[in-house]
Amino acid sequence: MLLHAIERGPDSPAATDLPPLVFLHGLFGRGRNFGFFQRRLSETRRTVAFDLRNHGDSPHGPMDYPTMAQDVLETLDHLKVSPAIVVGHSMGGKTGMMLALRHPEIVTKLLVADIAPGEGGFSQGHDLAARLAALPLPPHLTRADADALLSSVIREPDVRNLMLQNLDLGENPHWSIGIHEIAAAMPAIVGWPSISDGTHYDGPTLFVAGGRSDYIQPVNYPEMKRLFPNYRLTTIEGAGHWVHAEKPNEFFELLTQFIGSDQVA
Repeated sequence: MLLHAIERGPDSPAATDLPPLVFLHGLFGRGRNFGFFQRRLSETRRTVAFDLRNHGDSPHGPMDYPTMAQDVLETLDHLKVSPAIVVGHSMGGKTGMMLALRHPEIVTKLLVADIAPGEGGFSQGHDLAARLAALPLPPHLTRADADALLSSVIREPDVRNLMLQNLDLGENPHWSIGIHEIAAAMPAIVGWPSISDGTHYDGPTLFVAGGRSDYIQPVNYPEMKRLFPNYRLTTIEGAGHWVHAEKPNEFFELLTQFIGSDQVA
């Protein structure tokens, strides 16, 4: 499956020797969620932000991490954007990890934002997508009305704002994302497939945890070390799960240091 991609790059062709940078969003997100980072980093290198399947403007279909990693691989090949540095948050982080484990030759570096290779990663409840899919969407739905409607399922305003970007409002409101496909795939999204012994990614890997998040725990460290022997873990204090959205400047600093601060304007 070819994914919808937002591409940005430098005006100067001389900068294209730097490794491209690929962004993979989390559950219910979309590629444009990384716009702050993409705009700044595209001054010196090619950048691509994907909508993963069932999200944004990408096609819909059954989903699990091997399938989503294959989507990314096919789209990278189609766009001729590899090898590349891969940055993924939450579900996108798991997709990036799977891509690096299956195709290490195309991932020069891997940054994983607030997720670990294991079970977990969605605190809102495994049935949220199913409950959202079951919500009746009355005609002529406004944003204010939609916010009130979603509040019956999602109490957190920030999460509701994330979900509102996935609703097409107006006379015939509907979900723009593959809400039913996501609901069916929730066990796979929250889970993590078994990785055989001997499979690992030796490239530089940075896990970035939110200080107020519990998505990366000491119990995950042995598997992180087995699969990503050259990993580092750092924490952004005061940030929750959406580390890049809650602390964008701190995340940008870590990202630029990781990819090579001497290569960033």
